[in-house]
Amino acid sequence: MLYIYGASGHGKVIWSILEDLGIKSDGFIDQNLSIKQFTGLSVFHTEDSLTIDNQLLIGIGDNQIRKELSERLETSYLKIIHPTAFLWKGVAIDEGTVVMANATIQIGSFIGKHCIINSACSIDHDCQIEDFVHISPNATLSGNVTVKEGAWVGAGATVIQGITIGKWAVIGAGAVVIKDVPDGATVVGNPAKVIKTNQNI
Repeated sequence: MLYIYGASGHGKVIWSILEDLGIKSDGFIDQNLSIKQFTGLSVFHTEDSLTIDNQLLIGIGDNQIRKELSERLETSYLKIIHPTAFLWKGVAIDEGTVVMANATIQIGSFIGKHCIINSACSIDHDCQIEDFVHISPNATLSGNVTVKEGAWVGAGATVIQGITIGKWAVIGAGAVVIKDVPDGATVVGNPAKVIKTNQNI
């Protein structure tokens, strides 16, 4: 049995990728009791049916929630890659990660667990993407970029080569990152500057 956890926008995109791959889902899991069906599939409001024999994709965009669910739920996780995405043949993708339409991942790169590699983003050579990261639509990572656990690179952001983005950092939409970003920092603008830091990281 294959389930998608999260009956919302991100879950809908995951469902559509499964459809494009010819993989049928058995339904959604969501805590919102008012949602009975989603994309024509049943929505279950309990996790009781999940076992290690099931497969699950977490269809929730929030990086922290994906981490919490993946650590709590005892099941197995699928990884999916949209057929229009370009991945060099040796690129390693870990469990739970979703690679969306027209994304590019070049030679020497590694993608960790439960990442969102969103539509039409570009990850160049030798990038290291740690667990629970979200690379948003049309974001560009140049070569040798490291994105640490839980970081979020916003839509249309550009990161020059050799940069490290710290754990749980946030890169604002359209930002141009030309120097390393500390853990927990939020940066915006061109060039990107820190506007706040989460001290709880």
